Amino acid sequence: MTNSWVNWAGDQRCAPTTIAAPRSLDELAGLLKKADETDATVRVVGAGHSFTDTVLTDGTLLSLENMSRIVSTDAATGLVRVEAGATLAAVSAGTHAVGLAFPNLGDIDVQSVAGAQATGTHGTGATLPNLSAAVHSVEVMRADGTTVEVNAENDPDAWRAARVSVGALGVITAVTLQMVPSFVLEAVERPVHIDEVLGDLDGYVDGNDHFEFFLFPHSPMAMTKRNNRVDLPEVPRSATMTYLEDILLANTAFDAMARAGRRYPALIPWVHRTAARAGSYRRVVDRSYRVFASPRTIRFTEMEYALPREHSVEAVREIARISRTFDTPMPMEVRWVAGDDAFLSPAGGRDTCYVAVHQYQGMEYEPYFRACEAVFDSFGGRPHWGKRHFQTAETLRPKYPEWDRFQEVRRRFDPAGRFANPYVDRVLGPLS
Repeated sequence: MTNSWVNWAGDQRCAPTTIAAPRSLDELAGLLKKADETDATVRVVGAGHSFTDTVLTDGTLLSLENMSRIVSTDAATGLVRVEAGATLAAVSAGTHAVGLAFPNLGDIDVQSVAGAQATGTHGTGATLPNLSAAVHSVEVMRADGTTVEVNAENDPDAWRAARVSVGALGVITAVTLQMVPSFVLEAVERPVHIDEVLGDLDGYVDGNDHFEFFLFPHSPMAMTKRNNRVDLPEVPRSATMTYLEDILLANTAFDAMARAGRRYPALIPWVHRTAARAGSYRRVVDRSYRVFASPRTIRFTEMEYALPREHSVEAVREIARISRTFDTPMPMEVRWVAGDDAFLSPAGGRDTCYVAVHQYQGMEYEPYFRACEAVFDSFGGRPHWGKRHFQTAETLRPKYPEWDRFQEVRRRFDPAGRFANPYVDRVLGPLS
């Protein structure tokens, strides 16, 4: 492997002294021993879909791409053991063969299981929590090369810390997931006037298993998506239709419009109205993981905040208003999840509305995102750990009731701060 790394968006990069992809626990332990001998920082990278500098290091950067097996499946209990480098897509396809599935997924599935877990990745569904809530137990390798398995019974605080850890506890090497019987979803996508959506928002959110919408701020139309479980046979789209809808229209055509908006910002209102009009009624019936996830080839950067659900309408209206005052061809995305009990989960302890804003590659994002963050802060928002934000440990601590309990686990698992880097020190604070 080369000694340089860059993330998916192309806006985070580093040149570690060592980049390695171990194939076994023994090999991984050897790399950690070497890092200790050279006093090198250790960070672990998944698929590189975080927009932050969370994995950047000039020390040792580890990829678990070669530790990606599905170790075991138990259709009776729904428990599935996977190595941490396995992708959500690979686990979905592999467990479908034995009749199991993730209860929920986000709109991309290329992330590693450990990366999705560490950042609190989520889908949408008012009764369904973040993906990390499906983690039954976690195997962590500490800086000294020893491994420990934590769950709700043997070490509940470590389990609640490890489920959303920002990579600050050690190397997550394997997880046992609580899956559900595989299921088929009916996806219905159609444009609806934003006033109609917000006027009956609880009806949309609570009346569907999974509900979300995209909003182009210069258009009055919201592109809604409703996914509901159905007792119907799957009807996969043809390869031609998949390419036409997911690649040509959703990615290639919109990418061209976004480039035009970047070059000529006066076109952005037209881009929004055109993109919103281009969406039309679509119905798909297919196995769950093929409905949840879509390919993303457009490059952008993103900020996303988790807000108390009761602020959904007011926050969406205010973020849309602010977005109209900045140049961005990209839409907002709005989703909902149930609360959970991971110490650093952005949805911890409360039903949550996630609001995401985006900026197209090569366009200035900071003034726009800072203006949005001020709104999110006013509603008690918590940032998604894998998306851009400008928070520090000082501003984040009051947002998390169990902050100090997480820090106690962190000191216990990584007392020397081997897994800290400037990002971790900034958002979690240096170990004392």
